[in-house]
Formats: sequence, C-alpha cells, structure tokens
Amino acid sequence: MSHSASQLDIDAGGPGYSELVAELGEAFASGRTRPLEWRAKQLEGLQRMIDECEDELLGALHADLGKPGQEAWMTELSYVSGAADHARRRLKRWARPRRVPTPMLAQPARSWVAPEPLGTVLVIGAWNYPLQLALAGAAAAIAAGNCVVIKPSELAPATSAAIARLVPEYLDGACVRVVEGAVAETSALLEEPFDHILYTGGGTVGRIVMRAAAKHLTPVTLELGGKSPCVVLPDADLEIAARRIAWGKFTNAGQTCVAPDYVLTDAETERRLVPLIDAAIRSMFGDDPSASNSYGRIVNDRHFDRLAALLDSGHLAVGGRTDRATRYVEPTVLTDVAIDSPVMQDEIFGPVLPIVRAADLDAAIAHIRRGNKPLSAYLFSKDTAAERRFVSAVSCGNMCLNDTMMFMAVEELPFGGVGASGMGAYSGQHGFNAFSHLKAVIKRSWWPDVALRYAPFSENKWGLLRKLR
Repeated sequence: MSHSASQLDIDAGGPGYSELVAELGEAFASGRTRPLEWRAKQLEGLQRMIDECEDELLGALHADLGKPGQEAWMTELSYVSGAADHARRRLKRWARPRRVPTPMLAQPARSWVAPEPLGTVLVIGAWNYPLQLALAGAAAAIAAGNCVVIKPSELAPATSAAIARLVPEYLDGACVRVVEGAVAETSALLEEPFDHILYTGGGTVGRIVMRAAAKHLTPVTLELGGKSPCVVLPDADLEIAARRIAWGKFTNAGQTCVAPDYVLTDAETERRLVPLIDAAIRSMFGDDPSASNSYGRIVNDRHFDRLAALLDSGHLAVGGRTDRATRYVEPTVLTDVAIDSPVMQDEIFGPVLPIVRAADLDAAIAHIRRGNKPLSAYLFSKDTAAERRFVSAVSCGNMCLNDTMMFMAVEELPFGGVGASGMGAYSGQHGFNAFSHLKAVIKRSWWPDVALRYAPFSENKWGLLRKLR
C-alpha cells in the first residue's frame, strides 16, 4: 500500500501518549476486554455505527476522495460491517481451546492451544480506504479481546474526524481510543510499548514502524502493497477479462493496494485487449469520466502531480486527460511501455494501466520473479495447466485467477503480503489469531509417574525411549 503517508521521523517532537497507553494497559489488566460478551458488544456497536451513520461516513469519504456512494459502501462501509459481523458470529468457536494430539511419550495427558489476547494494539490506517483500513483491523483486534488505539490517516481528514467523533459514541471508551494527527502524533505513538502494531502503507514507513517496534520487541503486521502483475494469455475470454481488469484498476481511481498495477501480455493479445478495456471504461464511466458520479478523484495535489508525470512513460492508448484543479486523472492505458520507464519503477497507485509485452507465460513469470514479491497477482486464462504453473511459480500475498481483487470478498482467506509487500494477515480467523497469543497448555495425570525420563539413565531406558518417540 504505497504512498500512504509522509515519511515518519520517530525522533520528531510531538505529544506524548504514555498516559493513554497506561490507561489502556490498566483497563486490559482489569480483565474488562476478556469476556466474549464484551467483545461481541463492541463488534455489534461497530456494526450499528456503520449502519446508523452511513450518510455521514459516505459524505466524509466523498469529501476526502470523491468516492461514489455505492463504491464507498461496497469497499468500505460494507467491508467493515461484514468483518465485524463475521467475527461476532464466530467468536465462541475461535476463542475456545483447540485440542491437539498428545504423543505416547507424554501420556497420560491432554494438550491444547488456548488463545489469549495480547494487550493493547495500535492500528495505523491508510488514506486510500480510510474507513476500512482503520476499522477492519480494529475489529479483528477487538474480537481477540484487546484494547485498541486507532490512528486514522491525516490525509483523509473528513473520515478521520468522523471516526474520532463516532467511535467513542458506539464503542467502550475505556478500551478503544482514537488518536488523530500526522507525523508527530504517529511518531509519538510509536515510542510507546504496544503489544502489537498493525500498519498499512508504504515500505519506507513500514521499515520505520519496524525499527520503532523493535525497541519494545513488539510484533508487527504490515500491509505494504507493491507492483501487482496481471497476466493475460491469448486463450482468455478477453471481453470479460477487460471488464474485470478495468474494474479492479479504476475502482477508487486506482488508489487500491491490490489493484492490477500493470498488464503482461503478448503483442497480438494486447492489440485485441486494449479496445476492449477502452469499451469497459466507457461502459462504467461514460465517454467523459470526469462527469461521471461513479468515478473518484486523486487524494491530494502531490499524488496528482506524481501520477501526471507518469503519463509520458508510454503511448497514450486510452485516456490521458487530467485536471489539477479537481485532481482528476482520466482512466488511462499506456502501451509501448519499456521495463525501465518511470511508470514501471514503483507502485502506481492511480488510474494508469501500463501494458508490458511478454511473449508467453514463462516470460511473464520470469519478469514477475525478477522483482519484489507483490501483494497480489492475477492471471486470465482458460488453461488449467497454465493456472497451476502460475500458482506454483509466482509468490505473492494474494492471488486471483480470472478476476481481480475478489479474494477480498472471502473473509476466511488470509489477507496480507509476503517479502517486500508485507507480513502477517488480519482477515477472518487469521486476524483473530494475529492479535492473540496461542498459548500451549498440557495437563498431565498424577499417576502413573513413570520413571523412564528420570536419572539414572540406562541402556534399557534409552531403548524404550527410542520406541516411544
């Protein structure tokens, strides 16, 4: 999830949050967050907040990013509400002890894993999905029985303000707090000894978060994005592929960490695909997307300027128009794109889709493997052998065959990166586990107390131990 915030300076001056973290620590130590009833009540409160404050939240998202109401509901409000509901309905099953087999050597005994909350979790959200990325992670941490500090992105100020106002009305203020602010506030928070940190954003800040966490040996979950490839083979249904690629790329004006960053395909497939993507864009946003109420805007002038500068990286096959006054960048497709062009150096994070030539699947895979492991990877093909090859050969956080981004709709699929695209996952039960300590427990019987393991050792004991191992 690149370009999420200004670079942090953990030595920067700013407010101290020692008292805040201490208060949450005391609330956790009191046992307030441990009962499943408390957790369920908070998750239900989060659902009610989304439902009862829908208009205010949709308005904030539109003010920050020009998000169309239906898109914002589908990708932000509904996502958060669904995550909270999914966790609430499964709390008892997730939280119960998990029996595991006990080997003969340890008998007679019972062994199990006991999930327990970690303590106080810091959730640092990002601006591109400022509601979802602040609250879905918080829902997972609450489900696991933790206190939570939510730090919304300052680059989405209307949404940040809405979260700060509404969360205390619907959730337990003794255990869930919101901290607004920018670099100074985030830096000051990172100085505190949290029990887990979830950060969504770019790799540069991700490294800073890790360095700050290392001082307290705090575990981290990082969702960092990257250049997610989209391979289109000649046998794909190109009309459907074009529509699904256009949807994945141009939702939220391309400001999505799992959007297809670029397309890899051969020359003939490119020739057929480009006009189909053009038609898909027109079917979704009309001949002039700037007039469409279904198309969003770039978050700020800095990102607008960055994206506008990328438009010279290839031939403007589709789109290319911009308006700085409204931070509008038209859905754009670039062809004749060189591997070393500016648009291919970093995650684009905007509505610019470069198409890069790859002669076949092997060439596409070789290109992908030369770079960092991406957050997502996509393949469009009707060939099951090609699908198996792609799944086996391409390492990424999340993969979708014959569509884009739809793994986000499956709560029990782990969502997270690998390598430079992140670490850890926080969706569904994976989120519950991420914010829990899975404590190993064994209970042994008092009798019989076999002397086999005790000194003095002997050849007979050794022989028996070898048989029991």
